[in-house]
Amino acid sequence: MKQQLTFENFIKQSVCPYQCIEACESELLRNGFLPLSLSKPWKLEPGMSYYVNAYQTALFSFHIPKISDSSKLNFRIAAAHTDYPCFRIKPKAEIREQSYLKLNVEAYGGAVLASWIDRPLSIAGKVVLKSEHPFQPDVRIWNYGQPLLTIPGLAIHMNHQINKGVEYNKQTELLPLFGMLTDEMNKDDYFLSFLARNLHTTEDQILDFDLYVYNVEEPTFLGASKEFFSSPRLDNQTSVFACLNGILSCKGQTPEHVIPFIALYDNEEVGSRSKQGADSMLTTYVMRKIWKGLSLPETGFEEGLFNSFLVSLDVAHAYHPNFVSKSDPCLKPELSKGVVLKYDSTQRYAYDVSAMGTIKQILLANHIPYQSFVNRSDVPGGSTLGAISSSWLPIPAIDMGVGLLSMHSCRELMGTEDQTALNRFVTCYFSEPSSI
Repeated sequence: MKQQLTFENFIKQSVCPYQCIEACESELLRNGFLPLSLSKPWKLEPGMSYYVNAYQTALFSFHIPKISDSSKLNFRIAAAHTDYPCFRIKPKAEIREQSYLKLNVEAYGGAVLASWIDRPLSIAGKVVLKSEHPFQPDVRIWNYGQPLLTIPGLAIHMNHQINKGVEYNKQTELLPLFGMLTDEMNKDDYFLSFLARNLHTTEDQILDFDLYVYNVEEPTFLGASKEFFSSPRLDNQTSVFACLNGILSCKGQTPEHVIPFIALYDNEEVGSRSKQGADSMLTTYVMRKIWKGLSLPETGFEEGLFNSFLVSLDVAHAYHPNFVSKSDPCLKPELSKGVVLKYDSTQRYAYDVSAMGTIKQILLANHIPYQSFVNRSDVPGGSTLGAISSSWLPIPAIDMGVGLLSMHSCRELMGTEDQTALNRFVTCYFSEPSSI
């Protein structure tokens, strides 16, 4: 196998879901995976590897094994999400205050808003231009790629209570500063004009855009022994990268009747309810297209489905040494101590005790360190796509991931060794011999 993309470089490239999928697609192509289209018939061959880009912010990829007995065929799924809490630019982006030029943005997902203050920020996403046919617009995936914006904070002299906590108004106090008005600028379309210049087109050609404001700071290693990794977008690029690494690493090493399958979804941070999110029939349709593309009897699909397995990969809360009361008194997962298995009796995380037994045996057999997480009984926790996915795919499923501090901050912190552990787990999970 060719040398793979490093996690650090993957983070740098994956500045929003569009660029995340571009980075995954590029790596899959480089390693011999063949592209498929959702809207065209598939003819699949044993021993080959494929992927399908779904709406440019989601992706599925899989290997086709040797199939001597289709009644034993099943899917082994690892899922993650490509989006993260941030800001998105509204359709009318220009807001002017005297000579200050700002961008009209809205918060996307549950961001720690104060962490975005005084950071160097940039813009990336998708822009749609006019074309010859309205059902085939000219689509540009674009990244400005250098510092452009900032959200300036207020001086303590103007708010002496600022260190006691501030509640920011999302519409008035968190607008990124774009520039200063000059005689050459039109105060009503300065952002659209900027966008047109950078896309080498004219303003009247731009129909719409879906643009993210992202933290342009690069990842870095910290700690006395470089045991910490500080970076934007660890939630959930850690899991996306583990899925990508796993499907690449297990190529040619999977059991005869197992289809290793990764599902990378968008919109988890806002509930997953979209065509490209986990709360849709998209995954089932893709799995059915695989079955049909192999010319297998339609009547066998349900049996293959119910013999399948799902691992939802998303970050977990690590024990915080400065806020010790926020953790369960017995389960305190730490950074650099291994992957984290997630429990929740209300099924906000996918959980099945037999499925958890399967995962623990894989971890133990391959000497992969692991820990467990459960919320304090008096603190409601977050959720992820695991439970949503397993409601559409009623198969054994669990949630797990790497532990983080500063989750949903503009910059998060993880243990350096934990990414290696998660990568190894996904590869071993796909390669584990089948019992069917």
